[in-house]
Amino acid sequence: QVRLVESGGGLVQAGESLRLSCAFSGSRFNNYRMGWFRRAPMKEREFVAAINWSAGAVDYGDPVKGRFTMTRDDAKNTVYLQMNSLKADDTAIYYCAADFGFRLGSAVHEYEYWGPGTQVTVSS
Repeated sequence: QVRLVESGGGLVQAGESLRLSCAFSGSRFNNYRMGWFRRAPMKEREFVAAINWSAGAVDYGDPVKGRFTMTRDDAKNTVYLQMNSLKADDTAIYYCAADFGFRLGSAVHEYEYWGPGTQVTVSS
């Protein structure tokens, strides 16, 4: 049973940085593709970033390109989302997602397992 737990959310001011973590457990981490999604108030869930565990390929949604970086720590079965130059529009609940496979996925339906989310609030 795959389990995901996000951490690192909080309240920051515009222009500051924050790093989110997602702990993966319950299966072989290298068999799963990982993603970050977010849901802002009154908006649909939006793709943020994805990483392929086997190849190390990374993809980002247009709103965060150049500002966010997704990485992984294989020894800790953990993926990270480094968020720089945060904007008020980045305010959302951020979710970590996982699915069996090696292909990068940018759609919600491509992921089976989800963490409970962590709140990120950016004030101006």
